[in-house]
Amino acid sequence: MQNPLDAFWAAQPIVILDGALATELERRGADLFDPLWSAKYLIEQPDMIRAVHLDYFKAGADVATTATYQATFEAFRRRGIGHEAAAQLMRDAVALAVAARNEFWDVPANRAKRLRPLVAASIGPYGAMLADGSEYRGHYAQSDRALRDFHRPRLQVLAESGADLLACETIPCLREALVLAQLLEEFPAMAAWLSFSCQDGGRNCEGEEIGACAAALQECAQIAAIGVNCTRPEYVSSLLRRMRHRTDKPLLAYPNSGEHYDATAKSWVGHADAQPFADQSRSWYEAGARLIGGCCRTTPDDIKALHAQYAAARLSEPVS
Repeated sequence: MQNPLDAFWAAQPIVILDGALATELERRGADLFDPLWSAKYLIEQPDMIRAVHLDYFKAGADVATTATYQATFEAFRRRGIGHEAAAQLMRDAVALAVAARNEFWDVPANRAKRLRPLVAASIGPYGAMLADGSEYRGHYAQSDRALRDFHRPRLQVLAESGADLLACETIPCLREALVLAQLLEEFPAMAAWLSFSCQDGGRNCEGEEIGACAAALQECAQIAAIGVNCTRPEYVSSLLRRMRHRTDKPLLAYPNSGEHYDATAKSWVGHADAQPFADQSRSWYEAGARLIGGCCRTTPDDIKALHAQYAAARLSEPVS
């Protein structure tokens, strides 16, 4: 297995991830009140997805994460979309990110102090398919075997899609994380990151201590990085420190804006954290994060500010 992130870490201290996809589409006028969420626009307006990816690359992102978080065979089947057509939509999602990356990279000026960006195929949790907020609760009424059977077909499609790596994200419990880690062994050429959704500064959404989760995944060679996403920014530093004590894998953090997801209304409520996103990232870096980006309700402006925060260190000296 080749880890495509190694080239970045050899040249710079931090990898900048992208920000939200679905809520950024909504900000641009998309109607995502739908169980498919951002995957709806793979069917209806794929060019909007490509445009968001391109804007994140222009903002400074080293990685684009595909619109496959909620793209599952089960969800597409409920729309009357058969297996092969669903698989093609998943491949199309990767192709959109690749096309945006290639368009960005074809401009010589965009290559200054940059490595060629990567495309990470998003693998959302079982709870995302339920479209009821279960990715923020866990406690699935499913066996490990049922979870493997759910994840395997999509993981196979995305592992063979041309993506550079996989992003197993918003995982609410260790059990599902271990199922995914085991499935990765069936695709030995692929590296992945794995990130948990968390309820506070010490536990994932199912209530398990996050340091113990990191320790349980330490020996999983294909997991190139481990961390947290779609979690309130105020919890991130504490979570990373707990993980740092239990693993030597690189850590990642891409929290949401600080708002709360209402699963019934399918909308974000409350207020974003008042402190600028890029400013908060300093504490995440100091706690060990080496991949940093944003999740729901973050924007290309947030990623632009993140890029500016670390620009002096990119392809030069580590951040002090």
